[in-house]
Amino acid sequence: MPSATYRTLLRTPGAAAFFLTATTGRVGIAMTSLGIVWLVHDRTGSYATAGLVTGGFAVAEALAGPQLARLADRFGQTRVLPPVLLAHAAAVTALLCLVASDAPDHLLTTAGVLAGATIPQLASLSAARWSALLRDDLAPALPTAFALESLGNGLGYLAGPALVSVLGASGHPALGTLLAAGLVVGGGLLFAAQRRTAPPAVSAVERDRSGRSLLRLPFWALVGVSLSLGVFFGTMQVSVAAFAVEHDAPGRAALLYAVSNCTGLVSGWLYGLRPRRTPPQNQLVYATAWLAVSCLPLLVADTPLGLGAALAATGLAVQPILVLSPVLAQATAHRAVLTQAFTWLNSASAAGSAGAAAVSGRLIDSHGSHAGFALAAAAATAMALLAAPRTGARRTRRTVSGPRSGGARSPWT
Repeated sequence: MPSATYRTLLRTPGAAAFFLTATTGRVGIAMTSLGIVWLVHDRTGSYATAGLVTGGFAVAEALAGPQLARLADRFGQTRVLPPVLLAHAAAVTALLCLVASDAPDHLLTTAGVLAGATIPQLASLSAARWSALLRDDLAPALPTAFALESLGNGLGYLAGPALVSVLGASGHPALGTLLAAGLVVGGGLLFAAQRRTAPPAVSAVERDRSGRSLLRLPFWALVGVSLSLGVFFGTMQVSVAAFAVEHDAPGRAALLYAVSNCTGLVSGWLYGLRPRRTPPQNQLVYATAWLAVSCLPLLVADTPLGLGAALAATGLAVQPILVLSPVLAQATAHRAVLTQAFTWLNSASAAGSAGAAAVSGRLIDSHGSHAGFALAAAAATAMALLAAPRTGARRTRRTVSGPRSGGARSPWT
């Protein structure tokens, strides 16, 4: 079975250029939502207004993302991305001007919605390029490629929020939002300039037939897994902070988050180092089952140290799930709608996270942080149940593993 490493993947012609430019843009994407919170609150003094604008941004991104991905599949990334980036730049500029002029809340929210509706889905676009680049004999390298993508996302969401928080806390929230937009637009334009690795636009006949693959049960089971994972993320963010406050150690919340994030990054890096003969569908079952079981200690943790150990255990499963979801999606969805498929997974996760943050907050106010951990455990259990159906597993194994004989020799052999 061909083996790929991160180094050999990035040596594939054109791969390093589109991956690094997409990663640059993803840092900006990770900064944008939190940057809006800092920007609006600094000017209005109201977290309610900041939450309203940020909520509008998040909902618009979740709803518009799949539609932008559909356009990218239909007309090609290099044609669709530049006008979307220019529209995003205009929306962020409008938001900055409205904030500076003390505009009413509904205008700020409108600008936030426009910024969210035009933010590019660079993670999905980059994943679609890997799927187009690693086909046939190179298909076994896809899990490693998606592990690399997951690492890029993880690092972006570690560096981006930290950078925008430093700028906001130092009294320059507008600079944080401006920098985020600059990274998104600059990284996105450089990404669009990499034409030779862009997937080709699909024909009308392919478009007519391909949409059905997004209606199949295996794909919607993956969407359910992503939605449940989003609920897990959103609940854990609130629950960990509440636990730290309950134990008179609010300063340890950041350390607890770091334990979970770093464990996840290490597990994702290790996962992508070597190929596995176990079918990806089975791997997803094992990973989600581990996450569900590892959530049980969260329900009884009574010290920050105990909670940190439990968070480290849950972090081991998260990155493999994030890698396996696109692996299974590209094996289930038609290649003509791959960008849409990847974006639906991202949108489902974002929607679950946003909804869970609100619900878990009310639950924790009434019953304490362990009630939030119970909701996270329920979400993990739902993931395990959704991953259990074996429908389409045979096709997934055949697509991901690639041909067993014949064809050109893989450069990773």
